[in-house]
Parts: sequence; structure tokens; C-alpha cells
Amino acid sequence: MEMKLWVSLIVVSAITTTALGDFGGALVKGFYKESCPLAEEIVKHNVEVAVLKDPRMAASLLRLQFHDCFVLGCDASVLLDTHGDILSEKQATPNVNSLRGFEVIDYIKYLLEEACPLTVSCSDIITMAARDSVFLRGGPWWEVYLGRRDSLKASFAGANQYIPAPNTSLEGLIINFKQQGLDIQDLIALSGAHTIGKARCVSFKQRIVQPNMLQTFYVDEFKRHSTFRRILRSQCKDSSRDNELSPLDIQTPAYFDNHYYINLLKGRGLLISDNVLVSEDHEGEVFRKVWEYAVDQELFFLDFVESMLKMANINVLTGIEGEIRESCRFVNI
Repeated sequence: MEMKLWVSLIVVSAITTTALGDFGGALVKGFYKESCPLAEEIVKHNVEVAVLKDPRMAASLLRLQFHDCFVLGCDASVLLDTHGDILSEKQATPNVNSLRGFEVIDYIKYLLEEACPLTVSCSDIITMAARDSVFLRGGPWWEVYLGRRDSLKASFAGANQYIPAPNTSLEGLIINFKQQGLDIQDLIALSGAHTIGKARCVSFKQRIVQPNMLQTFYVDEFKRHSTFRRILRSQCKDSSRDNELSPLDIQTPAYFDNHYYINLLKGRGLLISDNVLVSEDHEGEVFRKVWEYAVDQELFFLDFVESMLKMANINVLTGIEGEIRESCRFVNI
């Protein structure tokens, strides 16, 4: 763990002098320095407590930012409950019985309202919590841009349309990310978030029932690929186990590292949408980047942070747009 943190701190130094400043837009560093000086510390401490209680929560909070930013933008629309004219994104197919971490965000928001009423947005809390979750699992730390405001609406239809399914093809993923202003390198780097967390059997059942024998780039001489499928089959025997969980990274499920890419090269990506990064790349561009990340963790960390900064700036609300919610679950009255 000490080595992982050491690498993380090296990455922080490099990022501070390169990537920061490219994707801030109307957002700024240290936005709450005067209006709520302890905001980032409150978020960090309570994310740490939540992850200590439930290590899987780190991946859940990171995933929450993906699912928020890919629908309407990074505006905390994903946190809104169904109420009045609002149909919650939580009920959309990619999120229902799957997306987690709402109670953690609620508690952090409660503490921030006690300290600094109507000052820190729910969308900024999501951004800070995602960053802190990555670092707590041994990944890089980076300085986030803040100043987002919260949306006045949700998009149930958008959540169903824009969040990639676990069986999405490579072409589909590229199109999906392009719709968000993200390129192929962003797709490959952000896919590395699957180095932590777990997925339900229902999410990868298609992969083990109808396996694609070309999901690995080498001849499976020692039957590693088929052995991996047998392990998955034993965990997901029938529909009664659809909600059983398997780690997205079978090698180091508790650490944010580059083993996700090493697994891909061995045909051991859990989801179909993971394996397509090597199985459907006919030009070789994606495969080359997967290989680079597999052999160079620091490069992966640098690119991951750059892509996280870019994603966190998708269609943000600033200035007088939107509002600062009092409760993350409801728009203000």
C-alpha cells in the first residue's frame, strides 16, 4: 500500500503542472476557500469513514459521478427522487437496484448545510467524493475544479439512453463517449475505473452463456480464459443468482491500480463492454493503449485524472444557473 501511495503522490505532482487548467472552464480551484473553508475536508473525512465501513463504497461513489455526468451533465440530477413532475433517474434500467452511495452523499450534505447553509452544491459533493474514493483505494489524488450548481430536473429517459450497457460494443462505446465530448483515449482511461468495484451476475451473464472466443489476443494454450468462464458460471448458475456479485478486477479488487488492463490482455475482463477494448479493435489503436496502461501504471494514473477532469466539466451549471439544493434529493421549494 505504501508503494501505491508513493506512486499516487508522484502522479499528483505531475498532474498539478500539466493537466490542471485545461478543463476547468467556469469552474475554479479552491472555490469554497472563503465561503466554506472546511468543505473538502468534511467530504474527505466522511468518504473515508464510509469506505472503512464498506470498502465497496469507493467504487459506488466513483460510479455515481459517471452516471450523473453522462445524463444532462455533472449537475446532480442523478440524486433527485421522484417527486411532482420529476421522474427519478434512480429508477432507470442502468441504475435501479444497482447505483449506490446516495445515503453517504445525503449525510455529507447534511453536515455541509450545518456548517455552510446553501453554499456547497450536491454536484460538487459528488465530484469531491469520487476523487477521494479513488485516492483511498490507492489511486491518484488530484485537485478538483468546483463551483457547479445543481439541476432543477432529472432525465429518466436520458439515463436509459446515455449510460452504456454492460454488453455495449466498442463502436457503441465510442459513439456514446463522443456524445459527451469524450474521445477514444478518455474511453480507455475511464474504463480503468473498473479496477475496483463489483458487478451483478445479470450484468455479465451474456458473456458466460455465449462467450466470444476471440476475447483474448493470444491462443489460450493453458485454458486460462475457459477456466475464468467456468469460475463465473459457478457463481452465476441460474437466474436465482442474478444479484450475486463478482469483482470487476479479479486480481486486486480492493486496489485502484492497472490490473484491469492486465486482465483484459488475458481475456479476464468481467463485462462484455470491458473485453471489447481488445476483442473488437480492428485498427489496433485501443489495444495499444490498453497495453501501455498494463505495463505503465503511472501513465494510466495521469491519463485517468486528465479524463476525470474532462468528464467532470460536461455541461456544468454555474453562476445563476440551477440552484444550490438544500437537500440533494429534492429541488428547493
